[in-house]
Amino acid sequence: MKSPGVRTYQLTDRLHTGRIARVSADGIVATVSAWLAELDTSSPLVSDLARTVGAGDWTAAHAIAEILSVDVTVAA
Repeated sequence: MKSPGVRTYQLTDRLHTGRIARVSADGIVATVSAWLAELDTSSPLVSDLARTVGAGDWTAAHAIAEILSVDVTVAA
């Protein structure tokens, strides 16, 4: 059960159809990094994505997510 006040975000891997993860802001780095590792790559932008999502800077978050080929939204 999630803690009160902890937001859950939905990450969608745009390179692999149907791959979706629901994580807290703290789980964004591990999830996206794992997806990138499967492609034998990594990016310092993953930390920037987590930071901007956690700060609620959606303009920056969506721009970074575009580069990383993921979609990020607040989970319903």
